[in-house]
Amino acid sequence: MHIAILDEELPYPLTSGKRIRTLNLLRRLADRHQLTYLCHRNADAEESRVAEDHFAELGIETIVVDRAVPPKSGPKFYARLAGNLLSALPYSVATHASPELRQAVRRFASKHHFDLWHCEWTPYAETMRDLNVGPWVVMAHNVESLIWQRYMETEPNPVKRWYVRRQWHKFERFERWAYSAARRTIAVSPDDARLIRERFGVWHVDVVDNGVDTEFFQPVESPREPKTILFLGSLDWRPNLDGVRLLLDDIFPTVQAFEPEAKLLLVGRNPPEWLRQQVGNRPGIELHGSVPDVRPFIARAGVMAVPLRIGGGSRLKILEALASALPVVSTKIGAEGLELEAGRHLDIVDGIEPMAETLIAAIRNPWRVQKQAEIGRRRVLVRYDWSTLAERLDQVWLDCASKTTLARAA
Repeated sequence: MHIAILDEELPYPLTSGKRIRTLNLLRRLADRHQLTYLCHRNADAEESRVAEDHFAELGIETIVVDRAVPPKSGPKFYARLAGNLLSALPYSVATHASPELRQAVRRFASKHHFDLWHCEWTPYAETMRDLNVGPWVVMAHNVESLIWQRYMETEPNPVKRWYVRRQWHKFERFERWAYSAARRTIAVSPDDARLIRERFGVWHVDVVDNGVDTEFFQPVESPREPKTILFLGSLDWRPNLDGVRLLLDDIFPTVQAFEPEAKLLLVGRNPPEWLRQQVGNRPGIELHGSVPDVRPFIARAGVMAVPLRIGGGSRLKILEALASALPVVSTKIGAEGLELEAGRHLDIVDGIEPMAETLIAAIRNPWRVQKQAEIGRRRVLVRYDWSTLAERLDQVWLDCASKTTLARAA
């Protein structure tokens, strides 16, 4: 089949969960189908060049368009936020709906036949609106309205909470349209699929879970540091930064009070300046931004902490940790969407105090949590390998394209 994939940018290098998921699925399907990737150019010029070369090696055609990326700070940023009050679209949809990409899609669709269009992120469904280019599916990496609802519930500032509430309701309206207009919606977990059906009344939902490269992430023989806690995740994503603040302000100080030799490793791309400054003055805390390989930190740590209270979808970092036999302590929201059992594969807590207490217990009894992580690894190998998940996505594509073929024949 000839599949057109619509996205924000080329998902390479693998510096975020979204990129990891997208590329691991597509590179396994590139040999079966003719794939064309239409997207904006990556903001970093060198990254863009490397990404286009990598896609060429995979045999995936790329149609990359330039756009002016609006800044995310300063007076103009806040002016755009204010201007969005007059728009029916959520801010993150409106800012990604570039006329350049829409024009490229229209132009390319007029000259080429595609069996199926695939929107790799829900906000990019807006590009498909009123374009009669054939059947399309949408990949819901998160139920975005759920994330905005959780933003609203955790935002202490009343003015910000009012604005976030409006964004939440805008995303509910947008997702209701996008999930209904697409031939299929692809959720990343059974929990998200259930929410899409119940909240939006959309029943044509398939599940292609998040996964892990089980050959890349494996246990190593070097001993772990039982008193070293790892936080892993993109440090330019608000839910992760919210979790980091909880670690720095509440959880880790409690751990240090009982275990003075405890260490905290914060590992992730694009840490903000406020985080660099705060960590620079804190004993026992290390910040490692935009590292080329996270595996040395996974191998070093004694336990991973996932203190999320905002989020959706499911956490690839938990799968990467367990594939490497690293013990995990997570909140309920952090672990949601994964078919893992609390107390058997990982520890799941609800609240700041229980997170600190459970991390202290993991430090003091590393043998218990290590045994738990080894059982978790066996579960991940069976349930979350990318090769199995790529087969599921392939079947969704085939089902959608075959319906079009049958309709055309009739």
